[in-house]
Amino acid sequence: MFSSGQRTLFGEVASWVVLAGVSVLGVAHFDELTRVAHQVMGTEAPARLSAVNADIGPAGDGGVASPGGYTVELSLRPDGHYHADADINGRSVQVLVDTGASMVALTADDAEAAGLFVTERDFTRRIQTANGTAKAAPVVLDRVSIGDITVRDVAAVVMERGAMSLSLLGMTFLNQVDRVDIRSGTLILQD
Repeated sequence: MFSSGQRTLFGEVASWVVLAGVSVLGVAHFDELTRVAHQVMGTEAPARLSAVNADIGPAGDGGVASPGGYTVELSLRPDGHYHADADINGRSVQVLVDTGASMVALTADDAEAAGLFVTERDFTRRIQTANGTAKAAPVVLDRVSIGDITVRDVAAVVMERGAMSLSLLGMTFLNQVDRVDIRSGTLILQD
């Protein structure tokens, strides 16, 4: 009825289907399989932490240890944005987390508070902002932390005085964390 080649093909397809099914079951029941394996080997399974509903503190920007590192949850503020206390070069700076901003952009005052001093000749870039075009000075931030999540060597700009009222934590920081997710009024950063 079927040729030898067709039977071989059907056998290989069936093998792949079984392998895919076993893989799906393994992923779906990974925690239980891990627990059983540890019981069989007589070892203790590592504790798993869930930070999805963790209390991060009053400002909503602390860090909680999670299996992959740290998780920070920021609550949507009444103004419709996510704000955080960032540690920039060891100094506290209030920032607006902005996934629409291509880079971290600091106000002139926040840059000075973070130990960055630029001169007029450092303003070599023109950047389009919500208020129009403004001059910006490119800088590299040694360290930017939100809670326990830290990113080093972050490309940023210092905006000319008066160009912005609040510093922005943009994609040059966000692209370097493992996960950025927004769910039900909560911005989740995980690294």
